[in-house]
Amino acid sequence: MDSCFIANQQIRAEFVELGAELRRFQLIQGSDLLWSGDAAVWGRVSPVLFPIVGCLKGDALRHGGQIFSMGRHGFARDRVFSLVRLSRESCTWRLRDDAQSREQFPFAFELWITYSVEGPVLKTVFEVRNPGKEPLPASLGAHPAFRWPLPGGQREAHRLEFARPETAPISRLTGGLLDPHPFPNPVDGNELRLRDDLFTQDALVFDQLQSHSLRYLAPGAPGLELSWEGFQKLGLWTKPGGGFLCIEPWAGTASPAGFDGEFTQKPGVFSVEPGGRRLFSWSVKVLPLG
Repeated sequence: MDSCFIANQQIRAEFVELGAELRRFQLIQGSDLLWSGDAAVWGRVSPVLFPIVGCLKGDALRHGGQIFSMGRHGFARDRVFSLVRLSRESCTWRLRDDAQSREQFPFAFELWITYSVEGPVLKTVFEVRNPGKEPLPASLGAHPAFRWPLPGGQREAHRLEFARPETAPISRLTGGLLDPHPFPNPVDGNELRLRDDLFTQDALVFDQLQSHSLRYLAPGAPGLELSWEGFQKLGLWTKPGGGFLCIEPWAGTASPAGFDGEFTQKPGVFSVEPGGRRLFSWSVKVLPLG
């Protein structure tokens, strides 16, 4: 599997062509900040979710009287991207529709991903282009898994600090689909103390999100500040006891449990007009020791 890396004097990031996935993110002196992947627990590291986030009911995508089968989080994470540009501090990858993708997703698309480093910041920019003749419906998400505990920190001492108070009810998943009932928000003001039992019912889905950034912190560990643009929702997930926390900006969610209509009408799907494009981005900044 081909790979590449980008780096500066503070941070280094490594990528592979399968899924254009970020596989390592580390301080230049060597401390890894990303989960390393373990097939016995969860083998991925930072998959790209496209053209859906989460699950479709029965894995069925309905369009124009036809039914196409597509599994959780779509196919981009399992496709080989083309490396279009590479420099010391940035790389750009591209995935285009083809006969294989159209068996699952009957739309023309181009997904461009550019990663870059500047100082202590790694930035990811997604560009969804529509080269076709009909509107392109899609969802998109990032799924980075950061180490939990972070280097030097104690697992039970980790917390998230949201940029704004998060008080609206959240959603949970039942059988991979959005439960129709609202759930109490576990954030206290703008702080969420992390513990494994938060995730016994799969991910926390913040679908009425107020913040566009948060900090992932623990005493004695380098903190991380995540920020995002274009994404309106956020997922948090781990496998209880796993050595990672996924902090996931999303444009879209799994289907509501009762929805089995046309994909173009699915809640959370955005549309790109023929010849148009949509931009989304997220960044992670390494903070000094907590």
